[in-house]
Amino acid sequence: MKHLTSEQITELPSRYRTTFMNSISGFKSLQMVATKSKTTGATNIALFNSIFHIGANPAYIGMVVRPDGPEHETLKNISESGFYTLNNVKEEFYKAAHQTSARYKAGESEFAACGFLEEYLEGFDAPFVKESSVKLGLKLKEIIPITLNNTRIVIGEVLHVCVDENLISADGYINLAATNTVTVAGLDAYHSTQLLARLSYAQPEKHPEEINV
Repeated sequence: MKHLTSEQITELPSRYRTTFMNSISGFKSLQMVATKSKTTGATNIALFNSIFHIGANPAYIGMVVRPDGPEHETLKNISESGFYTLNNVKEEFYKAAHQTSARYKAGESEFAACGFLEEYLEGFDAPFVKESSVKLGLKLKEIIPITLNNTRIVIGEVLHVCVDENLISADGYINLAATNTVTVAGLDAYHSTQLLARLSYAQPEKHPEEINV
């Protein structure tokens, strides 16, 4: 087994180190973050893989926004408008979703450039990705700066959930595997998902039992 110290990791070539550290933490939630400029009305899609659950009551979701060039308008749009959406990536269009990470010029919509359609809910200004099957509409609650590496954690409250009712189990579990939702390891390795089993609540001295989906 290969062993690397923190000093050795620091000495790795820049692009190698980025790929290495992005992939070693495992599979991640993959979402297309869609926003709309409050000033120009231009729409935007950005692909994010650092999205995580914060709480269920209230329903909060966080995501890490890395420092980037001015052509990436996601954080600007969220800060100005206060609203954004998360949209799952399906096997049918993961290559088009990957293309949204290209450095398009400011004001050029990834919806049009990458072949996605905008979809709106009445009274909610941020666009959803029509092709997605699990969609969340969020309101910005807090932006936390991380001084260690100049990233930010964006926390949003879930105001809207759009999902096929047939995917929701009696106990609230959403079967994402049935939607053909893909996940990602690192920045560019996309994986399909397959449910192994749901297991009962873990208790001391009791073996978990499988739960029917």
